[in-house]
Amino acid sequence: MQLSEILTVECVRSPLENDGKHEVICELVDLLVDAGRVSDGEALKDAVWTREQTRTTGIGHGLAIPHGKCEGISELTMAIGKPALPLDFEAIDNQPVRLVVLLASPPNKTSDHIQALAQVSRMMTDEDFRQNIYDAEDAAAIYELVIAQANGR
Repeated sequence: MQLSEILTVECVRSPLENDGKHEVICELVDLLVDAGRVSDGEALKDAVWTREQTRTTGIGHGLAIPHGKCEGISELTMAIGKPALPLDFEAIDNQPVRLVVLLASPPNKTSDHIQALAQVSRMMTDEDFRQNIYDAEDAAAIYELVIAQANGR
């Protein structure tokens, strides 16, 4: 599983239009719905928000990876959003979030889901990559950075 298989440039937004945790999650789900990658946006919003309320997905270094599984998704998919201003996501390091990566998958794709979470987390441990993402001017630049990093370039 490669991130290039689950992310399209249409599923990247920079800057995000919203600045609240719940609203950002909904905005990213809507991107997936609009791109035809999710058929039941409300079910996914509920799944992701329910998961988020059990434990924050703000994992530190300015990154949050909200995620959920539900029917209405045929394959693992991803949306990325960069807030206009750093966002309080109740991250484990108490720092604001500068990038939100939403992962969504059908209930039967647990292995792919976990692999994608791990791959995103690994990419974001690279300080230079992280800074390049945070400095990116627009959605296309973020997309290209993610794809290049995922492909080892």
